[in-house]
Amino acid sequence: MARSPVTTEERPASRRVGALAGLAPFLRPYRLLALGAGLALILTATLSLILPLAVRRVVDGFQSADVALLDQYFGAFLGIAALLALGTGLRYWLVTRLGEHVVADIRRAVFDKVMGFSPSFYERVMSGEILSRITTDTTLILSVIGSSVSVALRNVLMLLGGLVLLLATSAKLAGLVLLIVPAVVVPIVVLGRRLRSLSRENQDWIAASSGQASEALSAVQTVQAYTNEAQTQRSFATLTERSLRSANARIATRAVMTVIVIFLVFAGIVGVLWVGARDVRTGAMSVGELIQFVIYAVMVAGAVGALSEIWGELMRAAGATERLVEILSAEDAVQDPAEPKALPQPLRGEIRLEDVGFHYPSRPDSSALKGVSLTVAPGETVALVGPSGAGKTTVLQLLLRHYDPQAGRITLDGVNLRDMARQDFRKALALVPQDPVIFAATARENIRFGRPEASDADVESAAFAAAAHDFIAALPDGYDTYLGERGVMLSGGQRQRIAIARAILRDAPILLLDEATSALDAESERAVQLAVETMAKGRTTLIVAHRLATVKRADRIVVFDGGKIVAQGTHDELVAQDGLYARLARLQFTDGAN
Repeated sequence: MARSPVTTEERPASRRVGALAGLAPFLRPYRLLALGAGLALILTATLSLILPLAVRRVVDGFQSADVALLDQYFGAFLGIAALLALGTGLRYWLVTRLGEHVVADIRRAVFDKVMGFSPSFYERVMSGEILSRITTDTTLILSVIGSSVSVALRNVLMLLGGLVLLLATSAKLAGLVLLIVPAVVVPIVVLGRRLRSLSRENQDWIAASSGQASEALSAVQTVQAYTNEAQTQRSFATLTERSLRSANARIATRAVMTVIVIFLVFAGIVGVLWVGARDVRTGAMSVGELIQFVIYAVMVAGAVGALSEIWGELMRAAGATERLVEILSAEDAVQDPAEPKALPQPLRGEIRLEDVGFHYPSRPDSSALKGVSLTVAPGETVALVGPSGAGKTTVLQLLLRHYDPQAGRITLDGVNLRDMARQDFRKALALVPQDPVIFAATARENIRFGRPEASDADVESAAFAAAAHDFIAALPDGYDTYLGERGVMLSGGQRQRIAIARAILRDAPILLLDEATSALDAESERAVQLAVETMAKGRTTLIVAHRLATVKRADRIVVFDGGKIVAQGTHDELVAQDGLYARLARLQFTDGAN
């Protein structure tokens, strides 16, 4: 079973910046870009370390009578500054491009991964939280690759190089500077751990609030219908407030760490300057040497201060990387075989369930199917009926291999579904779900989703067959009318007919209808029934229905109750048996008569 990598309660705290190594596979394709950025980084750091030497030459050069030599010093100083500017611009360009490429690849990889997960994954993980990972976490990584890592590496070089040149300039003063280092490192380590924990907690609350907002917005009409706006707003406000408190704690911790580090660093510099000034007065060192030492000391202090600030960003990015890598490395409950068998050609469309037992992962103690055996002959139309929760829709879920049964097997033309690639055998299926999905696109694009290469004429022909052409043609822009998110501008029956047209256009040998006419009025239902009957000719068709009027003409009706098949036969045969089907028929047809 796939483990949820992103639930707030189970998410472990990031313990090390080494988690950023998870980005290595995404950096590998851009090795040359990274190498160029690294060389530019080394160049700018080296030039920055050379600048104080030039400053010393210029300052001490004022005491020289040789004007030409002084001009050379100023010229060299200007040349170094020009190279530094060019190198910095090049580094920024390369690093920023590297970050954008890597983050784009990560987003694609995560999206591709989650698009392949079976529904059992989404029983435990909210889609809004996944979106938070794709957006919030990758934005953090972009910040780190495009800025923080580069700045951190540059400051490491400045720190190490500055310390070496401090020693070369004045071992005495450098020794005093090194005494300050332990005092600076201790608060970085201690407060850094606290900062890392708070950063992870802050990201968790942001993801939770994003998931809650996504769920509320997707069901906004239901929220409004039940006048639960205030409750939903309070719930979101609570999560946002927790996120804010966590962020404030993180900000306060980082601010305290910054204050302590900067004060200790500059207090040490002041002390060193005091000693250096006395050495200048005694002639132990020149003014240029003191200025050179001061610049190096400022560089070292600045590098330490910058590293203390960047450390928090690196920890946040490390946590983000861990979460994204967990998604990318998560194993789904449903897997394609390493060497899939080919889909039989030509496909006859025989479906066989052999002693199938199944329970949903989120309900291990409740069996949805219990030892179900069923054979659907090629071209046969079989209706699955029964009370809610009897297992009818579960059969379609297993046929699509959204789940695998815990017992028994399902075959298509004699080949176990587990032995084929899901993409291969799903191409032979056309589904009309009970809750039709309408994309935020035009009517034409929604129907064409069934077969992307279909022509406009094919799309319109499918719409005619689904009794959808008239209402589509009446829309403001006809087939090119934008239908809004989830088809908000359509009625339930219109959305259903769009979904039926999509299935008709797919022209697959196996047709799966899950309450396909449940949202239609009597006139539209009759039109769609005729379309379905025409479409079902020569195709294996499974129809799940509560309304028995829609399945009376099926070749065979299979009655489910409690996850088992309790009867099967034609409509007349089942009515004559006076069992569950007969009771359902009496209820529905009597109600219809009244």
